[in-house]
Amino acid sequence: MNKYLKYFGITLLVIAIDQAVKMLVHFQMDFGTPGQIIIFGDWFKLHYTTNPGMAFGMELGTEYGKLILTSFRLFAMFGIGYYLYYIIKKKQHPVYIICIAMILGGAIGNLVDSIFYGVWLRNAPYDAPTPWLHGQVVDMFYFDIWEGYIPEWVPIWGGSYTALWPIFNVADAAIFIGVAIILIFQGKFFPEKPKENHHQESAPLEQ
Repeated sequence: MNKYLKYFGITLLVIAIDQAVKMLVHFQMDFGTPGQIIIFGDWFKLHYTTNPGMAFGMELGTEYGKLILTSFRLFAMFGIGYYLYYIIKKKQHPVYIICIAMILGGAIGNLVDSIFYGVWLRNAPYDAPTPWLHGQVVDMFYFDIWEGYIPEWVPIWGGSYTALWPIFNVADAAIFIGVAIILIFQGKFFPEKPKENHHQESAPLEQ
């Protein structure tokens, strides 16, 4: 039982830190540029903003996009939770299990925003049919690597004013770090089984 508590405890820790930081930002910072806090020069700032979509500000551009995203997060939460239980039981590589626990924590952290923040923080879009399930995710970490106007000739993004790196939160960071570690060390987490050689000696030819 302790082995499950240890790894699910990591998930709970990610959720707790994520929600604590979001609450501090919401209640202690002004929204947008006026409340921006410089951390390291011009390239790392705390910047209170919200987004209605997925991690790193992405969203589905449909009328029911938010409802679809929130529903997907709910299914993903249960799916990842069961998978975490399964790999703990199967005694997979501990670092791999930690990564999945972080991803689960990040998924739940943003799910809390989507389900409840429309009511708790009253930040649902003005045209949302209900504040429930339409809360906007609170973001705050802003790496201002580059920001400016993209020339018209650039495919897809041309003609828009954008930032090179989106604003994100603790939940996004947990998901990104977990996925990145899995991709980098997948060879160690999923080692290939040595192939068995089935070389049969040929029977001697009869004279």
